[in-house]
Amino acid sequence: MSASIKQKSSAARSSSCACARWWARALTCMLAIAIWLPVDASSNAAQTQHLRPLPTDFGQRKAVSYSPYRTAKNLATRDDETITAAMIKQDLDLLVMGRFTLIRLFDSSDKVARLTLTVIREHRMDVKVMLGIYVQHDNPAYNEAEIARGISLAREFKELIPAVSVGNETMISWSFNRFETAAMKRHIDTVRSAVEQPVTTDDNWAFFAWNERKEQDPAAILASIDFVAMHTYPVLDSVYSPDLWDWRQASVPASRRAAAMVSAAVARAKFEYAAVRAHMDSLGLKAMPIVIGETGWQADPAMVPFRSHPVNQKMYVDAMNAWLASGAGPRAIFHFEAFDEPWKEADDKWGLFNVKRQARLVVQDLYPRELWEPGTYTLADAAYVTPITIRSVVSARRYKVPADVVKPGGTPRTAAAWKSSTKAVTVSRSNVGSGVVLSLREAPADWRVQVSVPKNQADNLSAFAQGTLNFRIRTTAVTPLEIGFDVGSITEGSALAARMPIPSGEFGYLNDGAWHNVSIPIDKIRWYVAAKEKVGLSRIDLRRVTSPFVISGRTTDTVASPPAQISVDGIYWSR
Repeated sequence: MSASIKQKSSAARSSSCACARWWARALTCMLAIAIWLPVDASSNAAQTQHLRPLPTDFGQRKAVSYSPYRTAKNLATRDDETITAAMIKQDLDLLVMGRFTLIRLFDSSDKVARLTLTVIREHRMDVKVMLGIYVQHDNPAYNEAEIARGISLAREFKELIPAVSVGNETMISWSFNRFETAAMKRHIDTVRSAVEQPVTTDDNWAFFAWNERKEQDPAAILASIDFVAMHTYPVLDSVYSPDLWDWRQASVPASRRAAAMVSAAVARAKFEYAAVRAHMDSLGLKAMPIVIGETGWQADPAMVPFRSHPVNQKMYVDAMNAWLASGAGPRAIFHFEAFDEPWKEADDKWGLFNVKRQARLVVQDLYPRELWEPGTYTLADAAYVTPITIRSVVSARRYKVPADVVKPGGTPRTAAAWKSSTKAVTVSRSNVGSGVVLSLREAPADWRVQVSVPKNQADNLSAFAQGTLNFRIRTTAVTPLEIGFDVGSITEGSALAARMPIPSGEFGYLNDGAWHNVSIPIDKIRWYVAAKEKVGLSRIDLRRVTSPFVISGRTTDTVASPPAQISVDGIYWSR
């Protein structure tokens, strides 16, 4: 639309007046809102905080978590292990050879952190350190001393320390060392006010993403840090939350299942990163960088069945490195970890090197053959899940537990006893009447006896949902017994113990030393377990019964009565 200069000038003045009136009204409204509505101060602080830039070391150096422990066999003996400068020098020489020149330390102790930094400086090694400051939720005196040590190291070794991390997995709900965000914020602020490096805290991705559980809001922490150091462990999550992501890949042919599993794991890690990024962006923190402070894959097949293996470890690390190189993800990835540490027991075998400082498959292309771990592998050796085979539904009115019937020339199914979760001796058997008696002498410790179907198979007992579990028992045991069955498979990540405590006097059970017939409704066991474990009845899947009979007890050294023999005979399900 055309107009004269005069008309434009008049319109401009009119528009200017209108704008002035609009802004006056808007400011009045905003003032009223500011007076009457609460403001999320921590969120505003997070949005306006001036971030200390993350040094280029985080984008240019290969990163790995480092700890020097070698000989300690458990946590109780770890602090007694002697760490020497020669040990640390050997470790760092290996890491530098593979170009792992950005290491993460977990504490600021003299024993490890100061000694490591001193070795680096004295030998003029090309290694940078993200320094950790380890705090304990119930030890203020220790925390004060540790924070003072960390601040001192960050100042003294400033040229070697590009960043500092205060705390490790302290705010996620399952932490054994859990802090409230306000307490952790005070520690972070104390450190950040005393050092020049960018500061963070290492925690699980779900804390930073403020995921659906929303147990602790990370906004206050995000307001105090310069970058996020999130942890992502898809392989561990597949143990603790078997259905969180599809690690089984059962629909994929066996020849491609391992690769599909690792690809799904990487996709899960990317999802967790994206969730953290999205939450930070929603708070106006688009400029705040993210590093993955921990991730890894256990290499020993004995650790996580059908998942942990040297080949799987290499596949995962290579894929994560490719993601990093693409520039589409985090600024750095600290692989967990450089070397195995036996003191971690069941949480060991994450190392790029084993405890003997031999290179695992994952890094062998970076080292001469004489430094390799023994053994050779191909992609075909990768671990993957083999789903359990569900046998045909049992349609008979009675299902005899096979260990109770020994056919001539046949092999009975396994019946074994455990004490304190350690396999003990095979349960003694003796022919009594028409069956085989399973006997165990109760000891002052947790124990169980279970009868299992052949490995990687399950009996389909779905027809017995309204039936009963029956057996004969003779004992004088004074401790309550837990009786039931198991469904699913540990190796498949679907195992569930469906057992219910049976005090003397219930369901026909008496502990008077005489034989008694016991009948327990299957439905009662299922409802009890569903309520206890907070799962649906469908989770106690009778199509997948892997141990049709389990009896266990929990006793202690304080039990005054003598050990009691427990004998069981005539085990069967009926409907």
